[in-house]
Amino acid sequence: MHLVLFDIDGTLTHSQSIDTEIYLHSLSEIFGFADVDPDWSSYRHTTDSGILHEIFASRLGRAPAAAEISTFRAHFVNAIAIAAARTPFREILGANQVLSHLTHLPFYCVGLATGGWSDSARCKMRSAGMWYDAFPSASADDAVSRVSIMQIAIDRVMARAGERRPDTIVYVGDGIWDARACRQLEVPFVGIAAGGHAETLRAEGAAEVFPDYSEMAAFCTTLAVTGRPFVNRPL
Repeated sequence: MHLVLFDIDGTLTHSQSIDTEIYLHSLSEIFGFADVDPDWSSYRHTTDSGILHEIFASRLGRAPAAAEISTFRAHFVNAIAIAAARTPFREILGANQVLSHLTHLPFYCVGLATGGWSDSARCKMRSAGMWYDAFPSASADDAVSRVSIMQIAIDRVMARAGERRPDTIVYVGDGIWDARACRQLEVPFVGIAAGGHAETLRAEGAAEVFPDYSEMAAFCTTLAVTGRPFVNRPL
């Protein structure tokens, strides 16, 4: 039994660029924050909630209030929905097929662990022809840090799996922050990237990097041989 966690932006959907654009625009429109650094890898917690907290701390010297988070989140998610209605998000080539394939194999447990808020993740996946709620998941709704989000996702996959305890675990993502979180949790990392970014992920410790899921057999073989013996370590 193999437990596989997937990131979403840049891993299952072509949405990283528009997501960043809308996030920055929302910061400006709601709070008047300009000249925000868009290099998410430079933030302590590369999640929708973590980035907002860090920007508030650096600009205002405090954490955002619950009402401020709610207002920003609603504005951001609405803008994502408008963008999806105008130009539907595309899946990373083969993403829908690989999710369906793994889901129908009795020896795989599949979950989602995203640094985005669940409503935006749900919208992007639906726009790209995938169903977010078909999988146990965790998001920026649940925690500020990506490590915590991943652990929560693992716990939720385990809860749904019941007695089918996974023997191995692997995480699939596209970001430097994914690789770093995997190192903290001692979870093997498989990257989705091409060109220079693929080399960056390899340098960050990716066991293997694929440009997409078009070579599904090779990708699934990598999941099987890369997975590390599963040890659940609640945070």
